[in-house]
Amino acid sequence: MEEIAKEYDVIVLGTGLTECILSGVLSVKGKKVLHIDRNDHYGGDATSLNIQALFKKYGHAAGGEEPWTKYGRANDWNVDLIPKFLISAGELTNILVSTNVTRYLEFRQIAGSYVQQGSGPKATVAKVPSDAAEALRSPLMGIFEKRRMKGFIEWVGSFDPKDSATHKGLDMSSCTMKDVYDKFGLETTTKDFIGHAMALYLNDNYINEKGRAPEAIERIRLYGNSVARYGKSPYIYPLYGLGELPQGFARLSAIYGGTYMLNTSVDEITYEGGKATGIKATMSNVEPEMKFETKAKMIIGDPSYFPGKTKVVGHVLRAICILKHPLASTSDSDSCQLIIPQSQVGRKNDIYIACVSSAHNVCPKGYWIAIVSTIAETSSNHHLELQPGLERLGKIEEQFMGAPIPLYEPLEDGTKDNIFISKSYDATSHFETTTDDVQDIYRRCMGEELVVEGLRDGIQVADE
Repeated sequence: MEEIAKEYDVIVLGTGLTECILSGVLSVKGKKVLHIDRNDHYGGDATSLNIQALFKKYGHAAGGEEPWTKYGRANDWNVDLIPKFLISAGELTNILVSTNVTRYLEFRQIAGSYVQQGSGPKATVAKVPSDAAEALRSPLMGIFEKRRMKGFIEWVGSFDPKDSATHKGLDMSSCTMKDVYDKFGLETTTKDFIGHAMALYLNDNYINEKGRAPEAIERIRLYGNSVARYGKSPYIYPLYGLGELPQGFARLSAIYGGTYMLNTSVDEITYEGGKATGIKATMSNVEPEMKFETKAKMIIGDPSYFPGKTKVVGHVLRAICILKHPLASTSDSDSCQLIIPQSQVGRKNDIYIACVSSAHNVCPKGYWIAIVSTIAETSSNHHLELQPGLERLGKIEEQFMGAPIPLYEPLEDGTKDNIFISKSYDATSHFETTTDDVQDIYRRCMGEELVVEGLRDGIQVADE
């Protein structure tokens, strides 16, 4: 085992994706990093579990039973605990390419993005168009609405926030997205489709908030650029599951001198003058257990390591389901995202379904993994809140649903005590909010913007 130094520039607690990206980037920047996790695996809340571990995590195995054996070899399964895809032109993809972490990973495109209209037995599912031909055939809009939508999308492509000549006479500093939609005469169902299936908002709060139109337009443009990159859908997904992502950044950190320790619990964070100065910890996978103390200029970590320094801002509901068939009305796709807009089912927040299969090396042939998720809106009946999504799955072979998952945010920005805490993984279907958190933490702890383009230029490492 590598010898533990007396002092580091940064100690990182938890190996979730946010923490691993920061660990990798800071190591490339020349920082001396110690990265610790109490678990025996990488990924934290963003890990992927085999079928045996999944059964045990959700308490589906009791009295010595081994129900997972009917699903084949345990390690043929890599089931994500959070249902997210990568936007192919998004910031996480940019970070992966700029840091060359892509050399540790393989990706496959998600076959399609779908949206539901209506609810109950009469609900219909339609593919979000990925090209002009699909748009013309789409049942989402009538012929005249398609013409208006075409004009709107063309305008989004030419929109320049700094050029008022491209603003259609609207004051972008004060107008709402409703004003933009109304300018093009778009129908309510089209607004729903654009806002939730393209801009990927979880609810309709953005529509009437002044000054948010440029943000919404940029989100629509990002969606369009991502679809244009590969066709079919804007999403890509790593083979063997999302747990591969934090491991890829951990490898990057290790190449640049980062030290990793799993099975290591933090016993105490040490302070001097109100500022964190290091940790006391115990490494438990050695005989005898090894206790050590080390110092650092700053500490970064996920919320689970800092009770009392975070607040709960909501709860996420998730149901992980094993199927033996693709989702209905998705052209027998090997993967897809299906969005059920909140207005279609009388909710305040959308319901998401993320579906992958053996094509992504996450389960044996003949199986699909579908994860239904949303933000909790009640204090009970959580299964009922997910029901509109569960209804879309057809026959479910196995369902895993735990208690509502708290969403944590730090109480302070970390500049007072040198402790910089990440946010929980939210209910969005992509990693853009995660990379926003990475950028925000880097800005707070380093006092500068994170620029990933050319990050590794001119830096040579013997291990490579």
